Amino acid sequence: MADQSRNYPFGTLLTAMVTPFAADGQVDLDQAAALAVKLVDDGCDGLVVTGTTGETSTLTDAENLAMFQAVKDAVGDRAAILAGTGTNDTAHSIALSQKAQALGVDGLLIVTPYYNKPSQAGVRAHFEAIADATELPIMVYDIPGRTGIPIATETILQLAEHPRITALKDAKADFGAVTRVLAGSDLDVYSGDDGLTLPWMAAGAVGVVSVTAHVATRKFRALVDAALAGDFGTARALHFELDPVIRAVMTHVQGAVAAKQVLTWQGVLPNPAVRLPLVQPSGSELAPIVADLREAGMEFDINILDSTV
Repeated sequence: MADQSRNYPFGTLLTAMVTPFAADGQVDLDQAAALAVKLVDDGCDGLVVTGTTGETSTLTDAENLAMFQAVKDAVGDRAAILAGTGTNDTAHSIALSQKAQALGVDGLLIVTPYYNKPSQAGVRAHFEAIADATELPIMVYDIPGRTGIPIATETILQLAEHPRITALKDAKADFGAVTRVLAGSDLDVYSGDDGLTLPWMAAGAVGVVSVTAHVATRKFRALVDAALAGDFGTARALHFELDPVIRAVMTHVQGAVAAKQVLTWQGVLPNPAVRLPLVQPSGSELAPIVADLREAGMEFDINILDSTV
């Protein structure tokens, strides 16, 4: 249960960072470091590096590790750095997690093993094997829309008994299930759906792991702080203000694609490059993103927009 007086080791507002690419397709570590600093300056107290939004599935292990190092070096101890080291191969996840630990990251984000479709016993064994092989605290990431299987509530409660499994990023959109986890465990629960931050925190979640926070960091910081303080009138008003921004980033194209495009419009990134199989949005896909942002009162250089829409 969220308690404003508590210290949350992973923070309360975490951005699931994009991985910037240079024009030639290589990982741009300088841009990654600059983005990390900006996000922390604007209010993030945690960053997830090379999670889903960081396009981890198209990065090499060397690129993942370079990103962990670059972001950790850039922000130091100003924010918790969680390394996205989960894959659908337990042995590979362990090896990458151990290397991330050696670089000094603060924790691990481990997603449900995808594609293989293991039983719940296999899911539990996967997470526990990684937790047993490292000394870092782990945030379990439950996102059945991407992995193909949910983590059963009973499995989450069992995983919560492991001393190094300390948090849950819930992207299952099942309020009943997350209520059971909040009531039945000591896990720090984070909303994994930007638009559900308010109701999840009203039930006791401690914050959000957000994609949209890339482009509206300060407003998300204010929402999370208000909810932690029990000021749900303010939090509700901010929730409504953020709704069109969340729609812009999360509903028209894949989140990393949209976030990079908006960050480019904002002048934060030099380009919105993504790696295949992700592609740049078409003009018809950009138009509703622009409309949603304008509804939110976010305006950009009209020449930039007119050149793409």
